[in-house]
Amino acid sequence: MTAPRSHPKRILLVTGLSGAGKSTALRTFEDMGWEVVDNLPLSLLDRLLGTAPAEGAPDTERPLALGIDSRTRGFDAAMILRRIRALRKAQDHAIEILFFVCDTAELTRRYSETRRRHPLALDRPAADGIAREREMMAPLRRAADHLIDTSDTTTNLLRQILRERFGAAADTAPTLSVMSFGYAQGLPRGADLVFDMRFLRNPHWDDALRPQTGLDAAVSAYIAADPVYEESLGRIEALLLLLLPRYAIEGKSYITIAFGCTGGRHRSVHVAERVAARLRKAAFSPKVLHRDLATAPSDSAEGGKPFAGRELRVE
Repeated sequence: MTAPRSHPKRILLVTGLSGAGKSTALRTFEDMGWEVVDNLPLSLLDRLLGTAPAEGAPDTERPLALGIDSRTRGFDAAMILRRIRALRKAQDHAIEILFFVCDTAELTRRYSETRRRHPLALDRPAADGIAREREMMAPLRRAADHLIDTSDTTTNLLRQILRERFGAAADTAPTLSVMSFGYAQGLPRGADLVFDMRFLRNPHWDDALRPQTGLDAAVSAYIAADPVYEESLGRIEALLLLLLPRYAIEGKSYITIAFGCTGGRHRSVHVAERVAARLRKAAFSPKVLHRDLATAPSDSAEGGKPFAGRELRVE
C-alpha cells in the first residue's frame, strides 16, 4: 500500500534579514500546530512533499512553514523564486512568502546586546553583513506576499501578530486590530488608520492618576469628562463603521487602527478599548494591542508640565 503524500493546505516560505524575527516566527508557527522545517534547500522540497507524514501526525494537510535565509546551503534568491514559480505553476501547492525586515540600527543593537556575530560578517562590523544581506535578499523582499517590519516590535507582540494573521483558518472578513501607542516611542509601523488623541485632557498631570493606565476606571472617567470627548469619539466611531465594510469589499485582509497619545499609557489605551467595544457591538471582532502600556511615566516624554497661569491671548 502506498503511503499518502504530504499535501499541506498552505506552504509559507519564512525568510528575511538575520535577526529580524524568523526564528521567533518559526517557533510560533510550531506552537500553532504547523509543520516547521528550517534551512531546507528548496531542491529537496519535492522529496519532503512526497514523504508520508510521521506516524501520529494530525493530518496530511497540516500547513507547512519553511525557514530559509542567507545561511541556507546554496542560497540564491533568483533560484528560489524560480523554484517557487515552478511549484505554483504545477498547481499542486500554493506557496506564499513571509519576509521580515528591520532597521539597520535596530539589527546592529540586537547583535551587540546578544554578542552574536552576523552570519555574513564574522570578522567585520555587523553593519557590513546587514548591508550585504539586504542586497542578497532584495528579490525575495520584492516578491513577498507578507511583509512584517520588526524594528519596534517586541517578541511577544510579534507572536501575537503572527497568531492573528496565520493562526486561524482563513476568513472572508479582514483581520481587524485596534492598538494604542505613544508618540514619544514613534509611530506604529503598518497602521492603516491613525488617530491622534492628544487633544483630550491628559491624566498624566494628575498625581493620583499618573501611575494608573487607561484600563483603570478613574483614568477613564477623567478622560471622558473632557467636554469634546463624547462628540469626537462618536464621530470617529461613525467614520470607522462607514469605512470598515468598504475595506472588506475591496478585499483588504488586515486592517490596523491605531490611537496615539503622548506616552501611550492613558488616553490612547482608554480610547482603543472604547472603540473596540463599540466595534464588537457592530459585529466586528477586533483584537486589541497596547504597544506602550508598560512604558514608565515620564514628564519629559509628555513635553513638560502644561501652562498653569492665566489664559494666554494673542492679539
